[in-house]
This record gives sequence, C-alpha cells and structure tokens, in this order.
Amino acid sequence: MIECIVQNARDAKDAEKLGVTRLELVSAIELGGLTPTYGTFKSVIDSVQIPVQVMIRPHDYGFIYNQDDKEVMKKDISLLSEMGHDRIVIGALNENKTIDTAFLDDLFREFPKLDVTFHRAFDEVRDQMEAYQSLAAYRKNIKRILTSGGEDNCAAGADSLRMLVQLWHKLQGPNILPGSGLNVDNIQTLHNAIQADEYHFGSGVRRNQSFEESIDRVKVEGIRNILG
Repeated sequence: MIECIVQNARDAKDAEKLGVTRLELVSAIELGGLTPTYGTFKSVIDSVQIPVQVMIRPHDYGFIYNQDDKEVMKKDISLLSEMGHDRIVIGALNENKTIDTAFLDDLFREFPKLDVTFHRAFDEVRDQMEAYQSLAAYRKNIKRILTSGGEDNCAAGADSLRMLVQLWHKLQGPNILPGSGLNVDNIQTLHNAIQADEYHFGSGVRRNQSFEESIDRVKVEGIRNILG
C-alpha cells in the first residue's frame, strides 16, 4: 500500500494513474496539513476511484483541542458523512500527552462508520507503546497510525517503527503507516528495517522534493518496484 499526500484534483488524478493506492487529502501542507475546503474535497472525490483519507485539523498550533475546536472538527466530519464519505485523518491529545480518548469516544458514538488514520499527533505522545495500546481499543474505526516513530523522520525513528510494527502484529490493532522523509532512495533500506505493510509519501515523490511541483512518475514507479 502506497499512500501519497495530495492537495487538489490534478495531483489526485496523477497519483492514481501512477499506481498510488491511497491518498491523503490536505490543505496548507506548509503548515503540516489542514482541513481542505468542501470544493477541493468534492473535486478530488469526483476525480478518482482510489480511497481518499481527508485531513480533519482546524489549525496548526498543536494537537490539544478545546471544545470549540472539537465542534468545528465534528461539523467538518458531519459534512463529509452527509456526502457518504467516512474516511478521515485526525488526532487529538490530552495536556499530559496521552491520547484524548474522551474525544474519540464521543466521535465514534456520533460517527460509528468512520475509517480513521490517526495522524502524527502520535509522534508527540509521552509513550508510543502506551499510546498504541490506547488506540488499539478503537480498532473498529482507527485502521492505521501515521507515524515517524516519534522522531523527525522515519530514518531516525526506524527502530521505534519496527517495534510498533511488531506490536501491531501482536495486538492486531491499527496498522502502522510510516511517514516523513521517505523517498525512492531510502525506502528499500527502511522497508528492510521496519517491515511495514504500507508507507506514506509526501515531497519525496515530487519533482525537486517540492509540493509546488507535480508528482514524479519515475520516483513513484521506482517506489512501486521496490515495494512490489
């Protein structure tokens, strides 16, 4: 499974044609990815057949959300749900850097069909093994965790990612989706070390490593050949 970040329908169509198997749709990638507009979402969904996970993140200043933030997030999710779309990317922490399970409980009561990627808020938790066990209780809805192993990128977090993949096999909770700093030059080495089933790519599949550029066919094909 190869997942790529996209911000518009052109990127989405290009990614699908090149064999990408899932998309993460965001806006404001320079801020780490925020909730896209309705128009952007609609145009992307109408353009592709592959799964699209939609970022639900109201701002870029941390992952500890107040009640107003949570209501905004729920309204965005409700809009998607009304259109028959239940795939989202979301994450929330408590002040003590544990998983905000109260918010997740509320979310899944209201939206029981959600297919969730818990995003890199996971990289800021106080203990990733503890956090994984918390998220495993939501395996019905939380299907994967996007993480770099608690480090800035997957190369630095490879050891932790390998342990998380082993924990996934043991607990059969959310899949581990390594992301950050992955590219065609390092994916073979990192896959050998991590042994995940799916990987998340951003600027690493772009021309000149830039989101201002289009997705690079050669890079995507190289990654596909390496991952089989």
